[in-house]
Amino acid sequence: MTSGGAAANTNTGSPEKPSRGVLREHDFRNLFYSTALSRFGQEVSGLALPLVAVLSLNAGELEVGLLAAMSSVAFLLVGLPAGVWVDRLRYRHVLVLSDVIRAVVLLTIPLAWWLGALSIWQLYAVALVTGIFSVFFDVAYQSCLPHLIGRSRLVDGNASLETVRSVAQLGGPAVAGQLIAWLTAPIALVLDALAMGLSALFVFRIRKSQAQPEREPGSKLFADVAEGLRFVLANPLLRAIVGSSGLFNLAFSAYMAMLIFFLPRDLGLGSGQMGVVFSVLGIGGLLGALAAKRITAWLGEGPAIWITVAATAPFALLWPAATNGWLVWLGAAGLGVASFGVVIYNIAQVSFRQRVTPDRLLGRMNATMRFLVWGTQPVGAVLGGVLGQAYGARAALWIAGALACLAFLPVLLSPLRGMRHLPDGEPAGPVSAKEPVSPDEPVSSVKQSRTNGGTNADE
Repeated sequence: MTSGGAAANTNTGSPEKPSRGVLREHDFRNLFYSTALSRFGQEVSGLALPLVAVLSLNAGELEVGLLAAMSSVAFLLVGLPAGVWVDRLRYRHVLVLSDVIRAVVLLTIPLAWWLGALSIWQLYAVALVTGIFSVFFDVAYQSCLPHLIGRSRLVDGNASLETVRSVAQLGGPAVAGQLIAWLTAPIALVLDALAMGLSALFVFRIRKSQAQPEREPGSKLFADVAEGLRFVLANPLLRAIVGSSGLFNLAFSAYMAMLIFFLPRDLGLGSGQMGVVFSVLGIGGLLGALAAKRITAWLGEGPAIWITVAATAPFALLWPAATNGWLVWLGAAGLGVASFGVVIYNIAQVSFRQRVTPDRLLGRMNATMRFLVWGTQPVGAVLGGVLGQAYGARAALWIAGALACLAFLPVLLSPLRGMRHLPDGEPAGPVSAKEPVSPDEPVSSVKQSRTNGGTNADE
């Protein structure tokens, strides 16, 4: 689960065009297609990798938990320096390289399987490497968005990309489940690699050039990392978002690691049925992306960030209560409701983060947030495996689901609790005239505040 001021972006090299839909623009459309393919590929591998472990290698709960941890531990290993490197490189180069390396690494699994040499250790290694380059891809695409469409349309752009993610969740698992049933899980990863390759081709089609980012004389990696950390942690609103997102990701990683084990082993679902079950996540997320504007305008920006999680996370407890029969689909529906809330939360808080961050810190802010809030995922995955090993997968789901229900508390206990309008920051350059907020934004009621430096001395 996931980054600028609303004034004109003086560093992008071209004026913003708030009257034109982002999907009508060539460059954003190619980023949209690239993200769609990349997300689809991640949905396939997200189901195929653990099923290779469970069905082909007969892995146990702890091994499945460790495999899930390898997929996300990259945020702890390279999350912070990735932001510095993304700020120093052209976004397009980072996106293409990340796609190509992930494609090549994924192809080693069907090759080893065909040769009879596949092992759980290779799965761990592939999950780790693909996770590392997923960090670079995600940080780069979030950081390049203001460069491509301007800051005044960030919510429009993020809503479109969240829709992509939700559609990928909707179709990806169902397609992956059928592919695994027809071709076996290792062979399904070949199509995953092809999707990554096509994603790189669409990035190549982006026309807007980006100058090589300037590096300040004498700047060092650790000093740049520290600047990004200070920017995030000195802002009380960003700290609250870190707390809620980190706690939710910790709990949900434990939950999902055991759910993938629970469905085939305890409920006896096949890969095709599992694909359909996980597609309900996409349905909930798609509905959340479509409803985000109205719900955020109705509740207010700050309240929307915590109420959506508080109201929907308890529905995840329907899965550990499920047995065979119709209760399976009730559990799937509960997961869809939880996804509905999380997508609204993500659109609101990611757009605010991007809006309040100056250009030169976008990569580091996104990477710092990913490090802090996604870095809890490997811990959660291992925790889920340990709980599953000790008490069984169903008990682990109860515990992890209950913990997810508490994730709204850091935002509830912060100034965000009642702030209907969240503040804007300033861009890195001089402040220019105010720009209208896109009428399609969930935060359309934001008042354009121009505070000198915002809430943080590093802005």
